[in-house]
Amino acid sequence: MLQISQSYIQVITDSVERVYPQEGCGLLLGTRLQDVTVVVDLYPTENAWNPAVAGMIGVGTGKTDRYWIDPAVMFQAMKAARSRHLDIVGVYHSHPDHPAIPSECDRRLAWPEYSYIIASVRQGNVVEMQCWRLNVQHQFESEMIQVTDPQTSKLAQ
Repeated sequence: MLQISQSYIQVITDSVERVYPQEGCGLLLGTRLQDVTVVVDLYPTENAWNPAVAGMIGVGTGKTDRYWIDPAVMFQAMKAARSRHLDIVGVYHSHPDHPAIPSECDRRLAWPEYSYIIASVRQGNVVEMQCWRLNVQHQFESEMIQVTDPQTSKLAQ
């Protein structure tokens, strides 16, 4: 289960709607407590997808249906998280004019320890948000999202 505050859901919504029709993305910072991942902060990032990335992984599409977080940005986020005794616990990104279901490319590039929030954005508005996590067969399974208010989220830390 992924616990996230309503205010962070709104930040994700605003950020992916702002970059539509491109995919928006960012990182989830937080902690893991047994089977519960608690999102404590967000680390917005730019979609760094470019032709070099497409060539590197063998997928020739653009920012309207792919996202990429620059490894240097990932490293900065890791350092920022660790300085606060947090971890990168997941990634959020959008699917413009497509369902909030992981693509094959999403699956190939996913890391098993992360939760993946996908927001479906249709005509510039988020219409659905789902969370996914890889199982031991490297297939995505739905992960429940528990939306909390800021007070509840702070108690869960």
